[in-house]
Amino acid sequence: MIRPFAFALMLGSCFVSMAQAQQWASKMFTETEHDFGTVARGAKSEFRFEFKNIYEETIHVAGVRTSCGCTTPIVENDTLNTYETSAIIAHFNTDRFLGSRSATLTVTIDKPYFAEVRLRVRGNIRGDIVVEPGSVNFDTVSEGSKAERLIRVKYAGYSNWQINDVRSANPHFEAEIKGTRRESGQTVCDLLVRLKDDAPAGYINDQLVLVTSDRSGGEIPVSVEGRVQPEFSVSPKTLFLGDLQQGEQVTKKIVVRGKTPFRISQVDCGDGCFEFRADEEAKAVHMVDVTFRALQPGKIEQSIAIRADGRAGVAASIIAYANVAQAEVATEPVE
Repeated sequence: MIRPFAFALMLGSCFVSMAQAQQWASKMFTETEHDFGTVARGAKSEFRFEFKNIYEETIHVAGVRTSCGCTTPIVENDTLNTYETSAIIAHFNTDRFLGSRSATLTVTIDKPYFAEVRLRVRGNIRGDIVVEPGSVNFDTVSEGSKAERLIRVKYAGYSNWQINDVRSANPHFEAEIKGTRRESGQTVCDLLVRLKDDAPAGYINDQLVLVTSDRSGGEIPVSVEGRVQPEFSVSPKTLFLGDLQQGEQVTKKIVVRGKTPFRISQVDCGDGCFEFRADEEAKAVHMVDVTFRALQPGKIEQSIAIRADGRAGVAASIIAYANVAQAEVATEPVE
């Protein structure tokens, strides 16, 4: 009578530990589900399941498998040190599938411990609407510059179909319907999309929504992607200073790059625990020493701003992290 009870107890403990294993891994993800909604055939449809290593140990993603060929998973970066970020990119294969589709992406982590995280996607691919090309791709645009791209939307249906409006929550986009016509039994609409010159530096991963006269699924999303290349860049973007004891000191290097030679006028963060040393000469690449003195215990998260001579505002910035343990106080034995 003892053996079945012991086995059941062991089995129950196994299930509890397995559930806990999934929990620590799932906590790294900001989202685990996504609905693509209704999308056009051939439209580029991707979603980034972003995750961050919030632990001291290095995380390694062994792989990702999918339950349906309608979605292809891509691991952006399979190895993450503390506070580094990555993403599982779910690519919805609108060029090869039609209709309502769903998939489960299983992310397998093998280090520091084994765990699996399940991500779920779904969407409806319309076969009567085609977007060419599949997205608005601005490629790389220099900061402060404008750009424009033309896409074509085709509809195979009733003749008075049209795009009534183009919406976007991003104020840096402008869209103009250039004309609607009938070709070979289809309604063809040309759409000109502009990127304004005040768009901030960084990657563009956004959407336009085409509001059509179609009563069933009248809103069609179109992906907008590209990169606004900044005048200055800094690496690494996240500076992990390590695990320190109170009173210890550490020095790390960061690299600041510019399109043309420049001088660093100031590096500051408003915290007296940090010191910075940079070259005074003008050049396109600067090595900056960042020295941190662990004066107070606790978790440190500090933004560091880098300013360039002759430029207004902050040229580049990074975030520095550290874990500072309280110094042990030695006590003398009582005689």
